[in-house]
Amino acid sequence: MKIERIDKSAYKTFADVSKSVYQGNKYYRGTQSSVEKMLLLNKSSFKNHSTSRMYIIRDGNDIVGRFALINDYRLSEYIQVSFFEAQEGLGDIFSLIKKEAKNYIPECSKIIVGLNGHLNYGAGVLQNHFDKVPLFGLPYNPDYYSNYFKELKERRMFTFKFSMEAYIEWSKMYSPNRKIEGLNVRFMNKKDIKKESAIYTKLNSQAFVNHPYWADRDVEEDQELFYPFRFLLDNEHLIIAEKDNKPVGFYLWYPDFNQLIENQRDFNALDVLKNKLNNKIDTFRFTEIGILPEYQGSPVALALISKSVPKLIEKGYKFCEGGFIFEENRASIAFVSRILQRIYGKKPEPYKQFAVFETELTS
Repeated sequence: MKIERIDKSAYKTFADVSKSVYQGNKYYRGTQSSVEKMLLLNKSSFKNHSTSRMYIIRDGNDIVGRFALINDYRLSEYIQVSFFEAQEGLGDIFSLIKKEAKNYIPECSKIIVGLNGHLNYGAGVLQNHFDKVPLFGLPYNPDYYSNYFKELKERRMFTFKFSMEAYIEWSKMYSPNRKIEGLNVRFMNKKDIKKESAIYTKLNSQAFVNHPYWADRDVEEDQELFYPFRFLLDNEHLIIAEKDNKPVGFYLWYPDFNQLIENQRDFNALDVLKNKLNNKIDTFRFTEIGILPEYQGSPVALALISKSVPKLIEKGYKFCEGGFIFEENRASIAFVSRILQRIYGKKPEPYKQFAVFETELTS
């Protein structure tokens, strides 16, 4: 077994590893390929503060795996093993990856598997529900991937899934007598998307500063992230809360666009048309809520959720699945569990489970 570095001209070889791994897999979707290409091929804004390399793994003459190494200077202690894909039963390939990482940037002290540049681009190795199509924006992989990293420290993440009825009950917790004077909650204006995404970026950096693996974003990075999906997004998918005209929080949600795809490809123009004319999507993703620290614990979050309800009812969604929550974020898990227990009358179980893996690079 050996590792071989490749350049951009050989990206097709890199991409073809995914095709071989998921051949015949009816659950995999290729809707994250635009993010992969943006980070590894294009001159994205993320590259202004990061460096990356692509690799393939060979077993004799056969190409059996691939990965990228990424170092974000804003998360400088880590080398990230990103966009990993591999065939089953390859043995201790992590030792080879770790050796290459040490040679690449010796001054880094840690290595992390399962972070694709930034949390906003994708994170996690799937741990369960391998027989379900992944929610748009969340990772999917075969059930054996974790075995390649079982000796590393595991940091687990969870999602929760619940019915639309439960979501509506949740929104009712925001009552008129709990309103904050001067608070305005509105949908974004896509015609002014640059300004709106700048608000989103600024609130992200202020709200998630203590989040595991968080690194601050530039406005251009989030604009580039939204760009490939601009025809699928509507005004109501980003909700902004303003106190006395100052943005204090946001709520990002969107339909499970993976339900538009019937095979392993990425989106095309026909999918956009299908979404507009014959929307059969039954699930939406509760992606993230970001609230300024001084307003966390206030009614702002529930006001944002309440604002979304009429549109969600109009679209006919039946289910909501949240974005991932790190296991160590006990406050958020307790909050969601408390709400769902109140609604369902029993303690909820996490739905999907993910993990990132890390270890000292010097060990």
